[in-house]
Order: sequence, then structure tokens, then C-alpha cells
Amino acid sequence: MGAPRARVRVTRRGPTAQSDREALLAFAAHVTGSDPSSTILGRRCPHCRGTDHGRPWAVASGRPVGVSLARTPDVLALAVAPGPVGIDIERRSRVVTAPLDVQSPGERARYGDDPDALAACWAATEAVLKRDGRGLRVEPALVDVDLQAGVAHLDGTGHPMMVRWLDDDLVLAVSVDGPVVVDDARARS
Repeated sequence: MGAPRARVRVTRRGPTAQSDREALLAFAAHVTGSDPSSTILGRRCPHCRGTDHGRPWAVASGRPVGVSLARTPDVLALAVAPGPVGIDIERRSRVVTAPLDVQSPGERARYGDDPDALAACWAATEAVLKRDGRGLRVEPALVDVDLQAGVAHLDGTGHPMMVRWLDDDLVLAVSVDGPVVVDDARARS
């Protein structure tokens, strides 16, 4: 038997943020083989301990499970893993027109102004910061993404990440230990 895998589903966004969180709960139950009634999902801010925002968490059949979600117009990305996981999904068209100055010096040296690399690095940065738990409380330029190596460095630690283009304008990034299985369910939803 192989190592536990992170599972990702990309689908259409629901009508509300609450419906997207309900989709994450259902996906966590599905991936873990748990009954949705025995799956609990919440959020906790590591800074202020608030539960109305912050990093999502889940418990399925009494076991903690790593979860993450990301949204971009019309698209929802959900991740469930045996341990910490961060996910982001971005539209290149939005990233390249946003007034972002978030590249690390290493990214600037490796990729310059390449719009594909800019979008992929931004998605990977957000995924790593979600996995880390501090989110955008950390200056994004402190994350150095190396797309070819599949790693992003933060605070002297390399974080594995997977980046995949789902179409010409949509890039998915996942930061997790171990393999990732992606289900692009947009056409089915």
C-alpha cells in the first residue's frame, strides 16, 4: 500500500461562502470514508483565536484531517490530506493585472516578468502560507518559489508544492507532503 495521498477537487463555486465550506466538509467526509454527520469542520485564526475566520480544520470520525480551500471567480478548489495542506487557485488574467509586488528576489531572477510564472508563483505562495497557517500575515515576498524544483522556501524551510495549469488562464497550487491526486470536476458540476 502506498503513502496516503492528498486529494484535490476543483469544481464550480457555490452561491455563498457557506456553501463552499459545506462542499469542503462533504469532500473531507468522502475522502476519509466518514459519514458527513461524524465530520466536523471549523476555522481558527492562529493570531487572535477567532473562529469566524482563519485556517480551516476538520475532524473526520474522530481523526484530525488537513483541509484547505481556495476560490477564484466561478471556481472552487478543495484539498483534503492526512496532514497540513494549503491550496490556491488563480486566474492568470487577474494576477497579471493586479498591482502586486510580491515576487521574491529569487523569483525575479529566475522568471523576470513572465506572466505564467508570476501567476504560478503567486498561487504557490498563497498555498504555502495557508499550509504554514499564518497566511498573508507573512510578507509574500519572503516566500521563494522554485517552480522547476517543486519547492517554496519560507523561514529557511523548503515546502513541497505542486503547480498545475488546468487551462490557459487557471493555475492550481498545492503545498503538502506526499503525492497529490487532482479531480477537475468543473465540467460535471
